[in-house]
Formats: sequence, structure tokens, C-alpha cells
Amino acid sequence: MTAFVISPTTFRDIVSGRRRGLATGLLRVGLRAASVPYGWAIRSRNRKFDRGIDVHTAGVPVVSIGNLTVGGTGKTPMVEWMARQFRGRGIRVAILSRGYGAAADGRNDEALELELALPDVPHLQNPDRVASASVATEELGTQLLLLDDGFQHRKLARDFDVVLLDASEPFGFDRLLPAGTLREPVTGLARAQVVVLSRADMLDVVGREAVRRRVAEINPQAVWCEVEHRPAALVASDGSREGNDTIANRKVAAFCGIGNPAGFRHTLATLGCNVAAWREFPDHHAYSREDVESIATWARDSDAELLLCTRKDLVKLRVPAIGGVPLRAVGVELKFLAGKETLVTVLAPIVDLALAVTELDEITGASGLQSC
Repeated sequence: MTAFVISPTTFRDIVSGRRRGLATGLLRVGLRAASVPYGWAIRSRNRKFDRGIDVHTAGVPVVSIGNLTVGGTGKTPMVEWMARQFRGRGIRVAILSRGYGAAADGRNDEALELELALPDVPHLQNPDRVASASVATEELGTQLLLLDDGFQHRKLARDFDVVLLDASEPFGFDRLLPAGTLREPVTGLARAQVVVLSRADMLDVVGREAVRRRVAEINPQAVWCEVEHRPAALVASDGSREGNDTIANRKVAAFCGIGNPAGFRHTLATLGCNVAAWREFPDHHAYSREDVESIATWARDSDAELLLCTRKDLVKLRVPAIGGVPLRAVGVELKFLAGKETLVTVLAPIVDLALAVTELDEITGASGLQSC
């Protein structure tokens, strides 16, 4: 039996109220009812962790990068930026993630993408991040752990929380799953040391300030940053790169299998290319042979000169072309619009802590995880 799966954009159209109709309205009522027990469970879980129950410390500093909502908020570029910051200071870093949607080899699209960008940084994927932390500290000699998508995974204690809000829907339509896209109530922002508005260029100055003010009402101490995901280059399956100007006025077909396709569409809009066809797949989609054949037919039917996708899609497809149409990923780089200097400053004590803890371990021989 084939599972019924709606696209991320369709889901957002439903929960946001953009899609109208009696059937859709009844579906929203059902989704809101289902969000009530979910909210009870999340609040109960957070109260447990707030009291320190079943929380484990890693023995080295832990920095979490996460979000409040499901779908893509641009965490991977931020993880990459953060890892480079610590590596630039001579700290041995390991990235820990859940590994959602991992392939048979145990790596998902995010792991493959980060492996390409950060070949000198180990990436351990395991739903049990406490176990991953133990491996990283005891076997790999890691001095600092980066939790990718770790804000709600509170079993492993962290020293620093960075939360990203996507400008396209910063507060998840103010409803918990499945009635909205919030994983937990917006008040969870009170736990964060840094709040980053990603894809901030999607909003004007007034819109950005409105988001900042709401965050400040919940957590006035949090450092505020704004970033955009700037197209850096077109990337081929062999890792070669070419300038973005090569797609000017070319007819392209674009597709993606990410949590928030609106972000990718915004990136394409900044390139000024002619998007003749658009297609979405579920988040973390594992492309099959049938998918590739379908994309080939679709691309040819659209008369596209070029196929564009995200790096997360390309690392799973690993082909230079589909159906004779060249395939390229739009590589992006993180550009800070506000708050970079302050963020670097507040990270300095974490750097010092990583170096100090490691020096202490060398003296005492201490290592391993402990329960709080």
C-alpha cells in the first residue's frame, strides 16, 4: 500500500488557512484537536528536563543548534559556520545528529552534505545522542560537541543554545503540531542564548523588527542575529563549481526534498533564473530509480536547459545529469546581516571552556558522561 503524503507546501497552505474549502476546514479542526494531547506531552517532557531528570552531561562543552518548527530553517549552514568557528580556534569538534531518514549506510542527506563541506569534522548520527557523545569524547578525543537540530533533544545537557527562526514562518503559525509547525510552544525560546532570524532578507526592516520584538518579550537576554542564505555557486555531482551567472536567462526546472521549500524558491528568485517547472518531494526524500525516471520525463517535457536542486538533494542523487539535462545544486553561504560580532563574543567563553576542560582531563584522566 502506498502511503498518502502531502507536500510541505500543501501542509503549510492547510494549517495557515491559505487553502480554503469545507473539507480543508474540517481537516484543520481535526488537526487542532490532535495538537492538544501533543501539547500536553511536550509540556510534561519539558518540565521533566527543567527539573534535571534524566539529563546527562558530556564532560565537554555542548552547543546546540536547533529550531522551534519542523522543516528547514537553515540549520545546516549554521552548523557549518559554527564548526568552522571552533575549528579555526584549534578545537576538535564533532557533530551529533539524530540521523532522520538515514540511508542503508547509516548517513542521511545532512550528514553527506556536512561531510562534503567539513571533511575534518566527525559526524555521528544516532537517535541516542548521549551514546554518540560518549563515543565522540572517549574514542575521538572531541573537545566540543555540536548538536545538529538539538533544541528539543534535551537528554544531553548543553552549555549553549542557538535557535533559528525562518523568516517565512518564524513562529510556526502559532500552533503546535499537527495544527501548525511548532514542535514546542514559542515560550521555549526562553532557554536560548542566541536567536537567529534565518533568510532574513525575505522580510523588510519592519518585518524583522516585529519578529525581534516578539523574541525580546520572551527572552530579553538572548543575542539577536539576522542572516541570509546567499547563493554561492552551482555545484556539480563531482564537486566542481561554476558561477551563478551561468544560469542567467536560462530555462530551468527546479525540485527539492526539504522541509521548507519556500526557502529554496526564495534562493532561486534571487538568482534571476527562469523557473519553467517546479516540483516538491517530502523532506529527506530518498530518490528511487522511478523518481529519477520521472524527473527525467518532467524535465524534458518542460524543455529545461538545466535542472536545479539543493545540496541535500544532490548528495543523494550523485549524477551529473538526469535525462540528458545537466543537474546542479545551488550552493549557499551564510551571510550575517546583524549580530555577528556579538555572537563571536559570546562564544568566546565556550572556546575557553573547551580548552580548559581538555587540559583538566589530560591531568586527571577523567572522561565520560554523567547524569545530572
